[in-house]
Order: sequence, then C-alpha cells, then structure tokens
Amino acid sequence: MNIEIKNSKKPVKYRDAIRILERRIEKIIENKDKELIWLLEHPSIYTAGTTYNQNEILDKSIKLYKTNRGGKITYHGPGQVICYFVLDLNKRKKDIRKLINIIEKTIIQTLNEYKIKCSADRKNIGIWVKHKKKIKKISAIGIRVKKWIAYHGFSINIQTNLKYYKKIIPCGIKDKEVTNLNLVKKQSYKNLRKKIIQNFINNLKN
Repeated sequence: MNIEIKNSKKPVKYRDAIRILERRIEKIIENKDKELIWLLEHPSIYTAGTTYNQNEILDKSIKLYKTNRGGKITYHGPGQVICYFVLDLNKRKKDIRKLINIIEKTIIQTLNEYKIKCSADRKNIGIWVKHKKKIKKISAIGIRVKKWIAYHGFSINIQTNLKYYKKIIPCGIKDKEVTNLNLVKKQSYKNLRKKIIQNFINNLKN
C-alpha cells in the first residue's frame, strides 16, 4: 500500500494543513503523488462544515473558519490529535459508508487498546464513550470527497480544554456533551498516534 505517513510534532495551522491536503488531492488526480495519512495538532480554532447553522454559535465573539468538509461546527486545539488523510477511492471501493466504517473501527480499536469502551452512533457521526453515567463524544469525523478522492479526517480529544466547546453546539448536537480521554481514564497516551496509524493502515487493507 503506497501511502505516505506524516507525523508532525509541532502544531500546524489549520489553513496551512488544508492547503497541503488540497494540493495533494490535485497531485493524486494527476497521478503525481502518493496517498497521505497525516497526524498533527492544531492551534485553537473553530471550524464550520457545509451544513452548520448560525444558531449553533453560542458565543458570537468567536472567529469561525468556514470549510468545505461535511458536518457542523467543531473545535480544534492543543491536546487533540488530528488524523488527516487523502485516500483515492478510485483504487478501492467507491463507498463512502465503508470508509466511515473503517474510520470508526480504527478509532474504536485504538481506544480499546487503552481499555476504553466506545462505540459509533448511526444517528450522530463520531465515536462516543460513557462517562459519569452520560454518553459523551470523544472523537469527531468529517469527510469531503472530490472525484472519488476522500480527504479531511477525524480528531480524538486527549486532554483538550473542554471550555471551548461551551461556546458552540459541537457538531450540531444539543443534548450530548464532549469529553476527553484524560477525564475518562487517566493514563499515558503517548503512543496513541502510532496505534492510530497501525490500525488505520490495517483496516484499509481489508
């Protein structure tokens, strides 16, 4: 499987990351570059997908960066790992639902390795955990497809400051909260990125 793996140690600005993804898409369309899986972290930013509504912004003073990914408003920032990808579905099954299933399976497998039980939800995209007797979101997923090349990715909250989510309705879901791994189970997550890559690659092969 000819996929480039990038793992950025320093935070990458959201706009810069998206520009890199979009350039990679064009190169793949022209058969001039490899597919990509890229692990990174962003400085604090709120991003809005193509289906967001203004009433999902609770604090009108926040700056919102509008994107072309699917979904609603979410927050990215320190303590959150992002997994971006550019995957050519022309070389695989042209099946978006299957790709989402692969992503969900990858996140669930990875968190299971840390003894964290979690699950997908057909009504509310993302991965969810039970914490303090409530079902809370631990991972968000957002995908865009151009000429059957899928890109954008998913995020997992490790020690993200949850106060930032109070300023929005995260992913448009009013009745469920967001959490992070440190609150669910206090332990070391330093190998999380490596496990995400291993599981993602293995699941893409199947």
